[in-house]
Amino acid sequence: MGYIPIFLDVTGRRCVVVGGGEVAARKVESLLAAGAQVTIVAPVLSAGSLSAIVDRKLATHVAREYQRGDIVGCALAYAATDDRDLHHALADEARALSVPLNVVDVPELCSFIAPAVLRRGALQIAISTEGASPAFAARLRRQLEKQFGIEYGIALIVLRAARRRLHSGELDLADRMRRLKDLAESRLLDAITARDLTEVDKILAAHLGEGVNLAKLGIDPAKLGIADGPELQH
Repeated sequence: MGYIPIFLDVTGRRCVVVGGGEVAARKVESLLAAGAQVTIVAPVLSAGSLSAIVDRKLATHVAREYQRGDIVGCALAYAATDDRDLHHALADEARALSVPLNVVDVPELCSFIAPAVLRRGALQIAISTEGASPAFAARLRRQLEKQFGIEYGIALIVLRAARRRLHSGELDLADRMRRLKDLAESRLLDAITARDLTEVDKILAAHLGEGVNLAKLGIDPAKLGIADGPELQH
């Protein structure tokens, strides 16, 4: 097997999860967090969190066994059951329809692998072992959680705002790219970690232009939790 790491935009797209247990619940939650329209196919929802999601109308529940045709037109599908025959039927249909399918803990039936993911705001670090050991991928994620703290997500909020500002100006492409690269490689992250807002503003002015600061970028430090207090902790 060979895999290409990829991030798929599922915003507003229909995705199907076959199964009603705790594993299925984790898949549903991750899809909802990404903005997908989720359909759950399962006779019963044994996971309380799934029942709550359906009760709040955040996902649609088809209360029966999987039937051929359930994944037609969907962006991707997950199978999270203990039914091997169902898994094979789903895999056959997914191949015929060219629908990406992940069968939990059965890599030979998968057309994509669900990685262990570390999230810090817009930052996502995905870890895959090509199905060899999801538990080992989870271990690596826990190690990375100690290295990448919330400051990385905050830095990306600032960098996104800086990018928007430069795109709205009259700089040519080369100058814009240079400024964004230099800002990303500056001490911005260190200043955010230290909650040194004066230094943050100095760095922004140096790379984006005189007078440009967090306020000019439309960023309220208090809402990001960096206005006052000690250095951010991982």
